[in-house]
Amino acid sequence: MSAIFPLQHLAGSCVLIAAALLSGCATTTAPSVAPTPEELSSVPEPAQAEYLPVVRYGRYTLVELAPTAAQRDLLLQIVDVSMPEDVHASVGDGLRHVLKRSGYQLCESGSVTTELYALPLPLAHLHLGPMTLRDALVILAGSAWDLQIDDMTRQICFVRSNPSEIKLEPASDIPVSEPVLTFPVMVTGVRS
Repeated sequence: MSAIFPLQHLAGSCVLIAAALLSGCATTTAPSVAPTPEELSSVPEPAQAEYLPVVRYGRYTLVELAPTAAQRDLLLQIVDVSMPEDVHASVGDGLRHVLKRSGYQLCESGSVTTELYALPLPLAHLHLGPMTLRDALVILAGSAWDLQIDDMTRQICFVRSNPSEIKLEPASDIPVSEPVLTFPVMVTGVRS
């Protein structure tokens, strides 16, 4: 019988501790005041869930059945283009190469645009991307030309910007009268 007494004593202690803990957590609240009609009308209603059609594609992948932004607006498609390293490549060649398989073609009308198309393609423009098609076209044409899109015929045209908007920048900070010194670099081979 002496073994039952410690168990009863332990059980009684646990009940007292639990009662003390529960009663210590109790708080009293002030009586609530009914909300006014203005407060009721200002409470936002929960947003309705938008229906997005999806299809299971594989075991763990759900694919949304909606076109991407680049499929809706073809100029938002991402391009990563390396131009053929032709010695006589022009801006027109670069523009045509970027537009390949984009769904657009270059507008060939106008003597003003032939000036743009005949310019030599800068070395910095031999690799463009990843960037949007619109940005690649604007970079190839330069800041002196504005991009115009004819979505009906899917043609890309360029017109000269307003000459007052074009800012002339100095070619470099080095004066022309001072020569730039270059030094040959010798590479020695390591023998094993």
